[in-house]
Amino acid sequence: MRSSSISNSNSNSISPRSEPDVTLTLDANYISNSVTPDFSSLLSDQILIFILSNFNKSQLISSSLVCKRWLKISSGLIKSLKLLDWDFLESGRLCYRFPNLIDVDIVQACIISPRNSGICLSNKFVSVHVNSFVPDTEFIWKPDFLSARVIDRGVQILARACCNLRKLVLFGATNEGLDAIANECLALQELELCSCTDFDLKGLAGFRNLQILKIIGYVDGLYDSVISDIGLTILAQGCPRLLKLELVGCEGSYDGIKAIGQCCQMLEELTFCDHRLEGGWLAALSYCTNLKTLKFQSCKFIDPSPGPDEHLGSCPTLEDLHLVRCQLRDKQGLGALFIVCEAVRELVFEDCWGLDNNSFGAASICSVFFLLHGL
Repeated sequence: MRSSSISNSNSNSISPRSEPDVTLTLDANYISNSVTPDFSSLLSDQILIFILSNFNKSQLISSSLVCKRWLKISSGLIKSLKLLDWDFLESGRLCYRFPNLIDVDIVQACIISPRNSGICLSNKFVSVHVNSFVPDTEFIWKPDFLSARVIDRGVQILARACCNLRKLVLFGATNEGLDAIANECLALQELELCSCTDFDLKGLAGFRNLQILKIIGYVDGLYDSVISDIGLTILAQGCPRLLKLELVGCEGSYDGIKAIGQCCQMLEELTFCDHRLEGGWLAALSYCTNLKTLKFQSCKFIDPSPGPDEHLGSCPTLEDLHLVRCQLRDKQGLGALFIVCEAVRELVFEDCWGLDNNSFGAASICSVFFLLHGL
């Protein structure tokens, strides 16, 4: 711009030339020089996938912030995920953002808890944020959960979008939700069910390739679902190809364990955690003719009434017996366990209570190698 004079006194003189807008010129040069070329755009998708595949999960999440291309590729490389927000699943964003998931855990998202609470209730299965307010009518706080209808609807969305799942952890899913998973996720091999009932297990019959199953029936302070002989029998008839089975907080008796042994003839590993089985169930282990590993974890007792020794039988193929954080003060039940496991080759005690010389004397019936941890 040029400034014009308002005086006519020196009209013949040439007005001085205005200075260029240095500020605008400098800004333009600065912007043009500050834009660095994106050298990653020279890389093909295959090369970029190879590079990012060496990142761990946290690094992949950070790399997804670089640009839209990196977001798409990084999200496709994430295979396992713990869902924290149920709306993220129901809106379809989960399956759009992570299209190649093979391992999903939805338990945390099924628990209704305050997001901004600084109080966290944790156990070995789940962590929950809780309120500081407890009604006068309640002595122990228990969380609220999503309804079974809402959970089944979300499970159906997950099944349709992530049909390549190999491992899945469900909470509160009914027979309807399990049917959707069985029909869509044909490659599923490992399943964990929390807070289910006996008749919810009917949906297990549709899984063709299921090999590893974990049933969590009762968790102290969180929920109190009941899995009885009815559920164990339904499980056994629906999953004859199981290789590993873990029962947590399950009830039942001789009949339920016998059904598992008779139907799941390929079963190699059986784990009991905090079991609530009735007396006399130990004798049913003799029907597990292919069992190689038997584990007890956090059990308050083994068998309160095992019955006569001659009726116990044995597991001839058993190789390993693990007792972890168990109370072993019941010498009758512990002695009956050693009789059933007389063929065991390795016996592991880890952080157990009630062991004494008589306990090791009862174990002398087994020709084993002892491993002692935390005694």
